[in-house]
Amino acid sequence: MRKTLHSIVQHGFVYRNFESCYYCPLYMHALSFYFQVLVWVLVMSAIKGKKCTRMTRRLILWVLLTNIMLLLYCLTNPTQVKIRDSQQQDTCPLSMVKLLTKNVSSPSLSTSEVCIPKVNIMFMKTHKTASSTILNILFRFGEKHKLKFAFPDGRNDFFYPSPFLCSQVKDYRPGDCFNIVCNHMRFDHQEVAKLLPPDAVYITILRDPVDLFESSFNYYRRAVPLTWRINGENQLVEFLNNPHTFYSPEAFNSFYLKNLLFFDFGFDNILEGDDPRVMRDIHKLSTRFDLVLVAEYFDESLILLKDTLCWTMEDILYFKLNARRRSSVSRLTPELRAKALQWNGADWRLYQHFNATFWARVEAYGGERMKQEVKELRRRNAEMKAICIQDGGAVEAQNIHDSRFLPWQPVGESSILGYNVKQNIDPQFREICEKMLTPEIQYLSQLGVSLWLTRLWGWFKDTVFGD
Repeated sequence: MRKTLHSIVQHGFVYRNFESCYYCPLYMHALSFYFQVLVWVLVMSAIKGKKCTRMTRRLILWVLLTNIMLLLYCLTNPTQVKIRDSQQQDTCPLSMVKLLTKNVSSPSLSTSEVCIPKVNIMFMKTHKTASSTILNILFRFGEKHKLKFAFPDGRNDFFYPSPFLCSQVKDYRPGDCFNIVCNHMRFDHQEVAKLLPPDAVYITILRDPVDLFESSFNYYRRAVPLTWRINGENQLVEFLNNPHTFYSPEAFNSFYLKNLLFFDFGFDNILEGDDPRVMRDIHKLSTRFDLVLVAEYFDESLILLKDTLCWTMEDILYFKLNARRRSSVSRLTPELRAKALQWNGADWRLYQHFNATFWARVEAYGGERMKQEVKELRRRNAEMKAICIQDGGAVEAQNIHDSRFLPWQPVGESSILGYNVKQNIDPQFREICEKMLTPEIQYLSQLGVSLWLTRLWGWFKDTVFGD
C-alpha cells in the first residue's frame, strides 16, 4: 500500500493529464484537485502506519459526492466548453475600446502635459513577488473607475497551473472585451490577447530567484509531496545540497520547486540556464511586456508604473500585503545562494535580463526625478499608515481582530501577517483604509467573484491541516 502511494506521489497523478481535456475544465481540474487531496491524506496515513480511519472514510465519501455535484454542474453549464475553431471571431474588437473607457476621467494636468490614463491592463501576477500588493492597487483603480475585470469562476486563479484559456473567464463569450486581467494564471499571450483591446499595457513583476525560491519552498512545501521525504530540521538546505535526489519534474506541484517564474510565463521550467531556448523565450517575453517591475525596488517600480499608465500618486499608494513573519524566512549562506541560483538558472537569466531593462527605464526617467518621486511616495504611504493601521504595523494572524483583513495562510501554518484597522479613523478615510488593507480573497468577494472552490479548499486545509 505504502509503495503504491509513493509511486502515485512521485510519478503519477500529474496535472498535465487534464490539460488536453477542453470540456468543462472546472470539473476536470476540481476532480484532479480532490483526487490529489485524497491521495495526500492516504499517503500521510500510510507514512504514520494508520489504518483507514473514520475521517478518511468520510473524506472518500465527500470526494465522491463533490465530484457528482461538479459533474451535474458541467452538464447544466455548457458555456464551460472551449470551442477550438480557427474561424471563430473571439478577439476584442477595436470598436469596444472607447466604450470600455467611458467611466475614466483624466487626472489634473498642466497645459504642457498631454497624458491620458491607461485603463486597459494585463498584469501577469507571478508567485511570491509582492504581486498581491500590485493586485490591490489594480483592484482599487478598477473599482474606482468602474472598469471591467476578467475574473476566474469559482476560485481566485485561472485554473493554475494549467495554461490560460479564455473559457476560464467567468461568463466569457467570444468577442467579450475587458479592461483588466490580473489574477494568477499560467501565461498564454495568444489567449490573453483575445480579452483586451489592442492598446492594452502588459505589465509583470520579477524577484531575485534565490529569494523567490526560498519563499516558494517554505510557503508551498506542505503542498508538494516531493518534500515530505526530506529529513532533517532544515528541508530547504537538504534540498539544495542534493536537489536531484528529491526532484521529479512530473510529480504533483513540482513546478513550485524549480524556475517558478519561467513556469508562470508558460515556458518549460526544467530547462537549465545555459540552454539556448531560455534566451529565446526571454526575448519573446520582451516583445510581449511593456513594463517589467522588480520586487527589490518596489517603490521605484511603482513610479515607473505610474508614469507608464499616466496615473496619479494617489493611485499607487499601498500597504505591503502577504508579508511573512521574519522567523519563517530561511537565511541562506553564500554557498547555498549560489546553489539556488544554479538550480533556478532559467529564472536567473530572466531576472538578469529584465533587471537591466528596468534600470535603463529608471535612467531614462531621470535619477534625481526618481529619487524625489520615491521620497514623495514614501511620505504619502507613511501618512496613510498613521491614519489607517492600528499599532503602526503588521501583526500575526491570530492577532487580527476582523476576519475581513485576515490573509490566506499556507498549509499547516499561519506565517502570513496582516493588519488591524484603527477604530477611530476619520470617516473620510475609512473606506480607502479598508480597501488598502483588504487581502486578495476578500477583495475578490467584494467585487462579486464566486470563490466557492477556493473557500472549500480553505476550509479543508484549515480543518485537516491547521496548525
